[in-house]
Amino acid sequence: MTEKKTWSDRFETALHPAIARFNASIGFDIELIEYDLTGSIAHAKMLAHTGIISKEEGQQLVTGLEQIRREYQEGNFTPGIDAEDVHFAVERRLTELVGDVGKKLHTARSRNDQVGTDIRLYLRAEIDEIREKLREFQQILVELAEENVETLIPGYTHLQRAQPLSLAHHLLAYFQMAQRDWQRLGEIRVRTNTSPLGCGALAGTTFPIDRHYSAAQLGFDGIYQNSLDGVSDRDFAIEFLCAASIIMVHLSRLSEEVILWSSQEFNFVTLKDSCATGSSIMPQKKNPDVPELIRGKSGRVFGHLQGMLVLMKGLPLAYNKDLQDDKEAIFDSVKTVKACLEAMTILLGEGIEFRKERLAEAVAEDFSNATDVADYLATKGVPFREAYNLVGKVVKTSLAAGKLLKDLTISQWKELHPSFEEDIYDAIAPRQVVAARNSYGGTGFDQVREALVKAQNTLSSD
Repeated sequence: MTEKKTWSDRFETALHPAIARFNASIGFDIELIEYDLTGSIAHAKMLAHTGIISKEEGQQLVTGLEQIRREYQEGNFTPGIDAEDVHFAVERRLTELVGDVGKKLHTARSRNDQVGTDIRLYLRAEIDEIREKLREFQQILVELAEENVETLIPGYTHLQRAQPLSLAHHLLAYFQMAQRDWQRLGEIRVRTNTSPLGCGALAGTTFPIDRHYSAAQLGFDGIYQNSLDGVSDRDFAIEFLCAASIIMVHLSRLSEEVILWSSQEFNFVTLKDSCATGSSIMPQKKNPDVPELIRGKSGRVFGHLQGMLVLMKGLPLAYNKDLQDDKEAIFDSVKTVKACLEAMTILLGEGIEFRKERLAEAVAEDFSNATDVADYLATKGVPFREAYNLVGKVVKTSLAAGKLLKDLTISQWKELHPSFEEDIYDAIAPRQVVAARNSYGGTGFDQVREALVKAQNTLSSD
């Protein structure tokens, strides 16, 4: 049997060793130690501020907690499974350092509001870091877009050639996705930045605490208004995992495109050696491992979101031990999202090169200018639906003859409709097809340049 735990004398024996291991969270919640120390320092200061303990005792607690922080940072504090969790580990070490006054730290506090405070402090800091990485990702997208305003790329719907695009326009679509991610995390940060400290186990405390004081010490914007809600709420964690999942959706979509673009069938990009791997038996291979890994890792973040929803759906108020399992989901999602954002930023900045000649060939070898023929007729007064049907027949005939629209003679155009003139060739040239789509938010070069200015302004507004 293990030695007796930190429970009251209601318990006569220690936990069974296997149950102790099963019950322990120190293996992963040590991640929270810096935040636990910060929260405990604020709590100690509040206890002294309100006279619940003396100022001298408060200072002793703060000094001891800061020493534990130094010991941990220097690698000299490495609690094992006997500590059960990070909170008991800190309290036990504190008592070793400052004596019985260390036992006063937990006055007017429960592990329930303590861990709720720790996880919010942790997630608040990590949200800030992820938002910074989103900005770095956006900056690379803008830099690539600036280089490729007039580079054309086939646009697709249903993975079928649709209409040609400015490559910059395509890249800036991901900028906008990332901008929503950045905003979404900012909104979640506001709701995360609320203090549960002082809610106690579930009902508050009999001590004359000052929750606003401790919240201010920790930089929280406010406090929970209901103690039951304060210790049991994990909405902020679910929201974060949802936002993390959406980030991974966006990264996975871009990854899928890079994978397709790098294939021999598309051949739109070349993978550089710094961001690709080879095959163990096929020497000619260059594999897009980075986007494949990002695409694959999206699933684990989605799984954490689903797991958290299932975890919470049946919990009665207030705290339940089930909530111990919220941390690994959050920790892993944070690490995965940060790693994937960093990898994608490096891949775009250093790992791929767009093959502009191949892209130019691609936009000239299909019927993605068919809509422009219909638009051309519509500007001549032909009803669009009539023009649409006529062009459909032209495409069908051209396909059967093995020709593209640009290959038709002016006589053939006029046979189709007398409104066609020599300027039809200019109207269906890929560059003109792109340039003409100058509606707000469109792929026209002028619109794309305006979008780039707005994107740069967004990045500089921070």
